[in-house]
Amino acid sequence: MEGWVIGLLGIVILLVLIAFRVHVAFALCFTGLAGYFVIMGWKATAGLLGLVPYSFIASFILTTIPLFLLMGYLAHHAGLTTDIYYTARMWLSRVPGGLAIASVAGCAVFAAACGSSLATAAMMGRIAIPEMLRHGYNRGLATGCVAAAGTIGSLIPPSILLILYGAMTETSIGRLLIAGFIPGIVSALIYMIMIYLRALKDPSLGPSIHERVTWRQRFVSLKGTWGIIALFFLVIGGIYLGWFTPTEAGGVGASGAFLVAVITGKLSFKNFSDSLRDTARSTSQIFAIAIGAAVFTKFMAVSDLPNEICQFILALKIHPIMVVSMLSLVYVFLGMFLDPVGVLLLTLPVVYPVMEGLGFNLVWFGIIMIKYLEIGLITPPVGLNVYVIKGVVGEEIPLETIFRGIGWFVAMDVLTLAILIAFPQISLFLPAKMMGM
Repeated sequence: MEGWVIGLLGIVILLVLIAFRVHVAFALCFTGLAGYFVIMGWKATAGLLGLVPYSFIASFILTTIPLFLLMGYLAHHAGLTTDIYYTARMWLSRVPGGLAIASVAGCAVFAAACGSSLATAAMMGRIAIPEMLRHGYNRGLATGCVAAAGTIGSLIPPSILLILYGAMTETSIGRLLIAGFIPGIVSALIYMIMIYLRALKDPSLGPSIHERVTWRQRFVSLKGTWGIIALFFLVIGGIYLGWFTPTEAGGVGASGAFLVAVITGKLSFKNFSDSLRDTARSTSQIFAIAIGAAVFTKFMAVSDLPNEICQFILALKIHPIMVVSMLSLVYVFLGMFLDPVGVLLLTLPVVYPVMEGLGFNLVWFGIIMIKYLEIGLITPPVGLNVYVIKGVVGEEIPLETIFRGIGWFVAMDVLTLAILIAFPQISLFLPAKMMGM
């Protein structure tokens, strides 16, 4: 049996295992080892098992992940999330749909310290949704805007998904992180414009808040955001200007978040221990999947399936953008059932060599792939961000109401994706200007 056929059978077995609710990490590892054994034999497989998991996890660049996670959890447990939303509310509450727009702005700013979509949605949802419901906002809009805006955490640096993409594809993580900045802002602005126009047309969706807010109150509220804004410019500015590598930036960010929490007097021993525990739990979950993906990648390499797929697509002589468009359907479908880390690491061993063979800029494609995953996070029937928000609101709001509220945001994501595909320079402008890279 030819290697590419074994590779294809391996993918089928992998999908069957996942369908039977085997954890993605174990499904990837088992399929990868079994396929490698069939092609290369026992001795080579034993060597693979002894070498790949350690060599992958021992990669210096992967230490960026727990450092950025720690930065986000310290910022959350120190109460900086509340300060961000309060400031956005002070400035935007009188605008039609202002509280929903403030929620999107809060998610975008907090994403600059978090790097996780699910965490951003959960943390901001606890603050923003009760406030919107208290002021009579449509329940679908109130929940949908936070679920959708939480996905911006996957795009605005520091993004855990972009770090994993860079580690798996050996693409510059610094360039990837900087590349996500403008697309993340574009996504947030498109959400905000849509909310404003809908609330302007139908004020019952997001009524204006007729409370008296002085300019002094607005400017005073800004003091609560200085910590996260300073962290963002220090970390991302340091990467952009060539002062830090991404790993060094993670260390600077985590240390900076700790200092900000101490200076503001919001870091207790419990907050600090909770931050460490949450960081350890999230890191172990991500690394387990990453080890499985590393083993599966070796199997795909020896099977030669990615090369066969690339040659098949080239023989069809279809436009490469059509390939990207067809991939969007695959990613949105997988995103309905799997978490974004799982989808990313499950598909990269096959998709990355194909995209490289078609001549795509891999930094640009990394941003497009993350946008695919963002859409999957809010697409029924699973849409993990939606379930995170359901966990926040409990029985007060039915799941179907949240999914109905998501519809407009999915449409805006498709619009954003089309813009990013049509104009690659939106993603590539800043990386091209980076210093020291």
